[in-house]
Amino acid sequence: MTKVSFSFVVPVYNRPQEIQELLESVLLQEEAPNFEVVIVEDGSQESSEAVVAAFKDRLNISYYQKPNTGPGDSRNYGMERANGNYYLILDSDCLLPSHYLAAVSRALSREFVHCFGGADASHPSFSNLQKAIDHSMTSFWTTGGLRGHRKQIDRFQPRSFNMGLSQEAFQKTGGFGTIHPGEDPDLTFRIWQAGYQSRFFPEAFVFHKRRISWSGFYRQVRKFGMVRPILNQWHPKTARLTYWFPSCFVFGSGLATLMVVWNWWWPLLGYGIYLFLVFIDALRRYGVPKVALLSLFAVLVQFYGYGTAFFKSTVLLTFTKKAPEALFPQLFFKK
Repeated sequence: MTKVSFSFVVPVYNRPQEIQELLESVLLQEEAPNFEVVIVEDGSQESSEAVVAAFKDRLNISYYQKPNTGPGDSRNYGMERANGNYYLILDSDCLLPSHYLAAVSRALSREFVHCFGGADASHPSFSNLQKAIDHSMTSFWTTGGLRGHRKQIDRFQPRSFNMGLSQEAFQKTGGFGTIHPGEDPDLTFRIWQAGYQSRFFPEAFVFHKRRISWSGFYRQVRKFGMVRPILNQWHPKTARLTYWFPSCFVFGSGLATLMVVWNWWWPLLGYGIYLFLVFIDALRRYGVPKVALLSLFAVLVQFYGYGTAFFKSTVLLTFTKKAPEALFPQLFFKK
């Protein structure tokens, strides 16, 4: 492949303040190779145009407006118009550490790969709620480190809040699909099918703010639960028994509670030990008891939302024989 040239590609929907904070962090990149920034406004009512214009004299930046067709299609739109041959895909609610681009450049220089994913970290300035939700989404005890704290390097499943993709792989696969969420693992699986590899870059992490409420978090994880059986249907070789863990946790907790009637306490005790380990892990990570307690609630919200939705989606896909687009139209954008 020719020399790598980088293009940050960022879709945004009604988040001008987030774009400003992200671009300010881009300005602080150290030892960075030449790069450009491509912002794609996905049918927003709150425009980021004025924010982007304020950075025109400090960054090589492009700004595009388009109708609302979802984040996946917006990323494709940006990559099609980018000048670089390696795309760095970010969500608008991310901040970059100053070494981010240098870390990506070094990793690709050591051993080039057509797709990579970075970790999802929590910034010290984040609220207690943001830290608790971040912990529930990234802890080994909840997701097995799937979203960025696993030391497995190869065959990593990048998430689109922090993902790198070569121009070649984008053109070969056609980029992201119209499903959301779930467009990022779907693309990763198609990248593998096309003969390319993906890798985890531990040093290329981002601070993912997740400006979200408890109700918003619940809606988000329910969508994650609905999407996973669809991905299992589309890519059966990638299905894992571990995806059933939240569903088993939810139904098992109900059974464990019922067993107390017969004076069988040990199943419920097992749940208590598990939650205690989650609490200790969060306390070790953040050093704040309140965050550790909120993390317990976040885990319960995550498992209940994801687990019940995963089970329902699996049953509907298995027994109705309807297409996912017909069963879950809310998960698909139209181009």
